Amino acid sequence: MRQSAASPEEAAAIAAAIEQFLRDTAPPPAPPRRSGGWGRDAVLGGAGVGSQGVSAWGDPEPWGR
Repeated sequence: MRQSAASPEEAAAIAAAIEQFLRDTAPPPAPPRRSGGWGRDAVLGGAGVGSQGVSAWGDPEPWGR
């Protein structure tokens, strides 16, 4: 049996169907990870926020969580 090549429209329809399937069956995105303690201090220190790790505008997130 001989197969013929798909037309550009058929190829586009197949690609769209695969993309839709992947969107429909993908797991939900993971919640963002919060860095705390040493990781948070390292990020703030690396950003040049200050020696104490708190910006001049205050710290919206309390320490120790």
